[in-house]
Amino acid sequence: MAGEKVQITAQNAMTEVLEKFEAEILPQWVSEQVAAVTMRRDLLNEAQLWDQSRRFLSVLRAAVQSGSTDITAAPWSAVRDVLVELSRERAAQGFTPRETATFVFSLKQPLFVRLRTQIGDSRQAYEEALWSTTVLLDKLGLYTAEVFVKSREELIRRQQMEMLELSTPVVKLFEGILALPLIGTLDSSRTQVVMENLLQRIVETGASIAIIDITGVPTVDTLVAQHLLKTVAAARLMGADCIISGIRPQIAQTIVHLGVDLGQVSTKASLADALTMALRRQNKVLRKEAPAVPSPRPEAH
Repeated sequence: MAGEKVQITAQNAMTEVLEKFEAEILPQWVSEQVAAVTMRRDLLNEAQLWDQSRRFLSVLRAAVQSGSTDITAAPWSAVRDVLVELSRERAAQGFTPRETATFVFSLKQPLFVRLRTQIGDSRQAYEEALWSTTVLLDKLGLYTAEVFVKSREELIRRQQMEMLELSTPVVKLFEGILALPLIGTLDSSRTQVVMENLLQRIVETGASIAIIDITGVPTVDTLVAQHLLKTVAAARLMGADCIISGIRPQIAQTIVHLGVDLGQVSTKASLADALTMALRRQNKVLRKEAPAVPSPRPEAH
């Protein structure tokens, strides 16, 4: 029972402080944040900081008034929403987890000062309120850091997917002929993007031949070869034959040594050779035009 009484006393103290001194806490808290070494003036101005701090204090006061200290409970949903929004914004802006979590942790000092004023000379009551407030703000700070890390991970994954899409362009060379130049390592996730981009372009253009150029792929191992075969098989299901170009001597030796069967796939040493083969399959031939003969100048009379 004694423990329950202590918790209620500490909770009431914080509730009264937020109700009575919110107007004084806000400017002091903003000053604490502005003075902190984690303040990023290049990413956040004071007007934005004031707005974020004001909103958080408002929802924090309402949550504390509910009497609940469980930040996962319904009364704390508005607090969580504000912290999620703030964490995602700062993750996108380039803040660090420490800089983001400081938003919550820097509120301790202004609250502690007001708790001392509100409680007075009762040391035990002050220590109890101090501990309760510390635990609560630590929970909120850790929650902020967790949301930030998840947001940053989502951002990184999205950027990686965008980079993969940019690094796997499907180019239309001629009517019915596509080229997919690959540069860098070909792993499982990139193979998925390669397949999707290639198949989508086959559908869009109605191409019957796709040239997969691996000149820019540094090494070919069993896994890379399997990825290439899967891509070729997927393209065939869509009605397009594939030619793999860029087979250098070292890669040819590696493929033979690994025992990878590329017998059903057309291969060429260069993209130019692959294009010539593709044109021949379509009964097309590239001819070099003869240089234009300049017209004779009229003789002067």
